[in-house]
Amino acid sequence: MNRILILDYGSQYTQLIARRIREAHVYCEIHPAAKGSDVEFVRRFDAKGIVFSGGPNSVFDPGAPTAAPELLDLGTPLLGICYGMQLLAHLSGGAVTPSSEREYGRAEIAIRENAGLFAGFETGAMITVWASHGDKIAAPPPGFRVTAVSANAPVAGMRHETRPLFGVLFHPEVAHTARGTEILHNFLFGICRCEPDWTPGHFVEQEIAKIRALVGPKRRAICGLSGGVDSAVAAVLVHRAIGDRLTCIFVDHGLLRLNEREQVERTFRKHLGIDLRVVDAGQRFLKELTGVDDPEEKRRRIGHTFIDVFEEAARHVTGDVGFLVQGTLYPDVIESSSPFGGPSVTIKTHHNVGGLRPDLPWQLIEPLRELFKDEVRQVGRELGLPAEIVGRHPFPGPGLAIRILGPVTEERLEVLRRVDAIYIAEIRAAGLYDQIWQAFAVLLPVKSVGVMGDGRTYEHVVALRAVTSRDGMTADWFSFPPEVLGRISSRVSNEVKGVNRVVYDVSSKPPATIEWE
Repeated sequence: MNRILILDYGSQYTQLIARRIREAHVYCEIHPAAKGSDVEFVRRFDAKGIVFSGGPNSVFDPGAPTAAPELLDLGTPLLGICYGMQLLAHLSGGAVTPSSEREYGRAEIAIRENAGLFAGFETGAMITVWASHGDKIAAPPPGFRVTAVSANAPVAGMRHETRPLFGVLFHPEVAHTARGTEILHNFLFGICRCEPDWTPGHFVEQEIAKIRALVGPKRRAICGLSGGVDSAVAAVLVHRAIGDRLTCIFVDHGLLRLNEREQVERTFRKHLGIDLRVVDAGQRFLKELTGVDDPEEKRRRIGHTFIDVFEEAARHVTGDVGFLVQGTLYPDVIESSSPFGGPSVTIKTHHNVGGLRPDLPWQLIEPLRELFKDEVRQVGRELGLPAEIVGRHPFPGPGLAIRILGPVTEERLEVLRRVDAIYIAEIRAAGLYDQIWQAFAVLLPVKSVGVMGDGRTYEHVVALRAVTSRDGMTADWFSFPPEVLGRISSRVSNEVKGVNRVVYDVSSKPPATIEWE
C-alpha cells in the first residue's frame, strides 16, 4: 500500500505532519501511540513508512508512551520527530538525558551529510529549524551515526548505518523550519519510495467503488443534509455511486441563516437532481430550547431532537434503507482519541462523531472521514459542485442556537439572522469572502446604553468573528480593513432594530475556539 502510518505521541504538531504528507499527494493516517505497541496492527496496516510524532513527555517518565522494539526490525522505514527521535534512540539503546538548556523555538543546526533525510543539502550548511524539546541524546545509539548537530543538541539528526531508521530533534512539518518540506519529501520519496497518487480524482474513484460494494445493487441510503460543504460533498459522492437510491433529508430546525433553506432546496433539487425531503420542525426545536442557556445542553437537546425528527422522516422513505450517510471529517475523528489511546477531553460535542444513538437501524457511510476540510473542497470541485457550496464557510450543526449566548427565542434569532446577512453581504462586496475560513455574528447576553437621534437606547450587543485557517484545527483572527468594519457596524446599527453596539473578536485558536459556544 502507498501510505504512511503516523503514531501520535501527543505533539501539538501531529496533524501538521499529516497535512504536509497529504500535500505531497501521499496518503497517511494518524493513530494513537498505543497502536505502536501492537505489532500485528502495524503489520496489517502495511505502510511504506512509519512516523513517530513529537510529544510532551520524557522517555524515562513513568507511563510515557512507547512502541514495541520489534517495529525497528520490520524493515519499514521509520522517522522519529523530536520525542519520536528520543524514543527511537531509547529503544535502540541510546542515552536520552535532560538537557541543561531547553531548546524551544528557532534553532540553528549544522548538516553533517548530504544523504538520506538531507539528500540535496550541502555538508556543513546551517539551516534554521523549529525545536521544542527539553531532553537530548547525549550520543547516538549503537549502529547509528549523527547527521545533524546544534549548539544544545550533539545529536540533532541521526540515522542507522544499515537499517532504514531516521530521526530529527526538530519539527520539519512546521513552516518555521527552513527546507522542512524537502526533508519530509526525502523521507517519502527517496527513502520510502512512495508514489504521489493521493489526488481528488483518485479518492473519488476509490470511494465510489467502495460505496457501491458496500450498499450493493438494491439497497438504499439516506443522508442528513445540512447544506454545508461536508454533507453536500458526502451526498453527491454517494449519489454518484448509487444514483436515485439515495434520499437526502433536510431538517429545518428553525436555527438557520437568512434564506438558507431556499438555497439548499434550489441547489440539490434543481441543480443536482437529488431526491430531497424537507422537514419544517422549527417550532419543535424552539420548544426544546426554551429557557436553556448552557451551550452543551443546547447541543444535547438539538442533537436528540434532530435524530427524532430525522428518524420520523426516514420512515417515509420506501424500500430497503440500510445506510446512513454522514459528512464526518478527519479532524472530528482525530480529536476523539488521545495519544494514549483513550478518550481526549471534550471541548465541544461534535454533532457527527459520537452524536448518534447506538441502536440506530442503519449502517454508517462516512466517505469523508479520512479528509481534512480543504481536501473536501477539492473533492467537491472534482465532483462538479457549484462554487456557492464548495466555498461556503463552515456552519455548525446546532446552527444559530450556539451563536446566541443565552436562551434562544424567535426574536433573538431574527436579530441575529439580519446581522449575519449584512455581515456576510459586506464581506462579499469587499471581495474578502474567499480569504476568510469562517465569518459569523454572535448575539451577546448583554445590553448596552446607546444614543440614537436624541434618545437613549438600551439594546443588544453583537460580536463579529472572522478567522483564517487551513482546517479549523488552529485559526487566526482576520485583519479587516478598518473601512469594511466601519461599513458593517454602520449598517447593523442603522438597519437592525434592537442593536446599538458592534464589537470585533480578535482571539486566535488556541486559546479560544472558533465558535463562542
